[in-house]
Amino acid sequence: MGSDGDKLEIPAHDENFFLPDNTVKNLDRIKKLAKRHPINVLVAGKQGCGKSTMVRQFASVNNRPLATFQIGILSEPGQLFGEHRLKGGETFYQQFLFPKAIQTPGCVIHLEEINRPEHPKALNMLFSVLSDDRSVWTDELGHIKVADGVVFFATLNEGDEFVGTEMLDAALRDRFYVSLLDYLPSDIETKVLNLKAGVDEANALTIVNIANKLRNNSQEPMIISTRHTLMIAEMVGVGASVKEAFINSLQLSNDILESVLLSLHVEMRIKGAGNGKEYRLY
Repeated sequence: MGSDGDKLEIPAHDENFFLPDNTVKNLDRIKKLAKRHPINVLVAGKQGCGKSTMVRQFASVNNRPLATFQIGILSEPGQLFGEHRLKGGETFYQQFLFPKAIQTPGCVIHLEEINRPEHPKALNMLFSVLSDDRSVWTDELGHIKVADGVVFFATLNEGDEFVGTEMLDAALRDRFYVSLLDYLPSDIETKVLNLKAGVDEANALTIVNIANKLRNNSQEPMIISTRHTLMIAEMVGVGASVKEAFINSLQLSNDILESVLLSLHVEMRIKGAGNGKEYRLY
């Protein structure tokens, strides 16, 4: 959870992070609204599509400190704030980073995987800090009020394929603006692999085309995140063939991959088209 002595730092800027133009515009609106009062944003989308990176990038672009909290380890209310511990035969209360973060003006609070707590009631104290009142009382720390300009970002994955997740409580979801992220269009994902993994454009495009073919398989679609295509591109960058990188990264059978490669024999010579959205660096 972090102790009271932990530092709140502005994260490093990712020079090669792309977002849809309308998402960038909405983040600018969030920044303006945060000048009036603390604000909550729920970021949903497929795994590995840049949700957590978007939160870090928002903090970096706007020169704000960032504090990230893993909601998946919470098992009881108040656990974000601190806990009673035993030392030298005596009990004492250790405050964690969360109270300090929410009392830091302009801080970006990242509630990671908000729909994955060990026990649903563990989220109960979040209702107070995310509500209009923006304050909470604890016996150990007294009255805690959320500082001016704080922005809460909650990220989540939803679906049957995500073990341990729950549908987010409707009353809690109602406190958030919502931002949805999806896979990058082919031309942008190709550029990301080229810039971040250092592979040439031809190999980057081949990786993206194969990934899209597997993603869009009508019989058995696979979830292949941009995080994963980056891993594959990095493997190619250190000498693996595209075929080897896919087999080792996704545990694909040789027959399935051979079929995909054959179907893309012509397509791989053509640069992938976008999805109609404007994308720009953020």
